Amino acid sequence: MTTPSTPSLPLQGGCQCGAVRYELHSWPIKPNVCHCRMCQKAAGAPFMAFAELPLADIVWTRQQPSWFRSSQAAERGFCPACGTSLHFRYVGGDWIDVALASLDRPNAVVPEQQFGCESRLAWLNGLDKLPESTTEANTPADVLATYASRQHPDE
Repeated sequence: MTTPSTPSLPLQGGCQCGAVRYELHSWPIKPNVCHCRMCQKAAGAPFMAFAELPLADIVWTRQQPSWFRSSQAAERGFCPACGTSLHFRYVGGDWIDVALASLDRPNAVVPEQQFGCESRLAWLNGLDKLPESTTEANTPADVLATYASRQHPDE
């Protein structure tokens, strides 16, 4: 499933503050975007993007996530320090879904399907028509000069 332009295993990822870090030791499968209301609430965003792999193929390299039982069937992993949404898994299952944006290289795994489309927000249809800009172009230089990221660096 990997090509010369894609990263090799293990893939690494983690939360915004760096307290929770992980490695994936198999290539994740079934990459998807989920629009369901639970994913919207868990992320505070219009959707989440996931891909799954066997639970045995994820290694916590720094602190394990905390878990919230979002339904009778599922629980969601997040950083106990900064709150970053990281994972989804069915209770008692052998698979885990990793939030693609938590990967150090989030473009490495591209969604191939969508779920929960009954909750898809209608305004997503027009995003490609909205004006675009970069952070630098949209932030005054004097404010930008004061930015000091506390985010854990990718890789």
